[in-house]
Amino acid sequence: MTTKKKSNSLKFLDKTIGSPISFGSTLEAIRLSDEISQVIFAKKLGISQAHLSQIEKGAKSVSPERAKRFAKILGYSEVTFVELALQDQFKKAGIKMRIHVEAA
Repeated sequence: MTTKKKSNSLKFLDKTIGSPISFGSTLEAIRLSDEISQVIFAKKLGISQAHLSQIEKGAKSVSPERAKRFAKILGYSEVTFVELALQDQFKKAGIKMRIHVEAA
């Protein structure tokens, strides 16, 4: 997927959802689309169900390193997961800037 297509698809998702997509909402969407319980999904990620619940609700942030590891485990784009994790951290800090990450 090119950067432009990825950017357009994230904008589309933001518009569809009605708010900017977050790391937690992305994990939840993946889990629900795969019809997996939080317990099983959390075990797959190597975290507790309670921690997964907090991430999905946006109560807990995820480091870029952990986001990258989750992407690898789930078979998704590491760049997108890291970007979403960083964007969540900016949002919590009140920084009104958009994150764009590219693979080195």
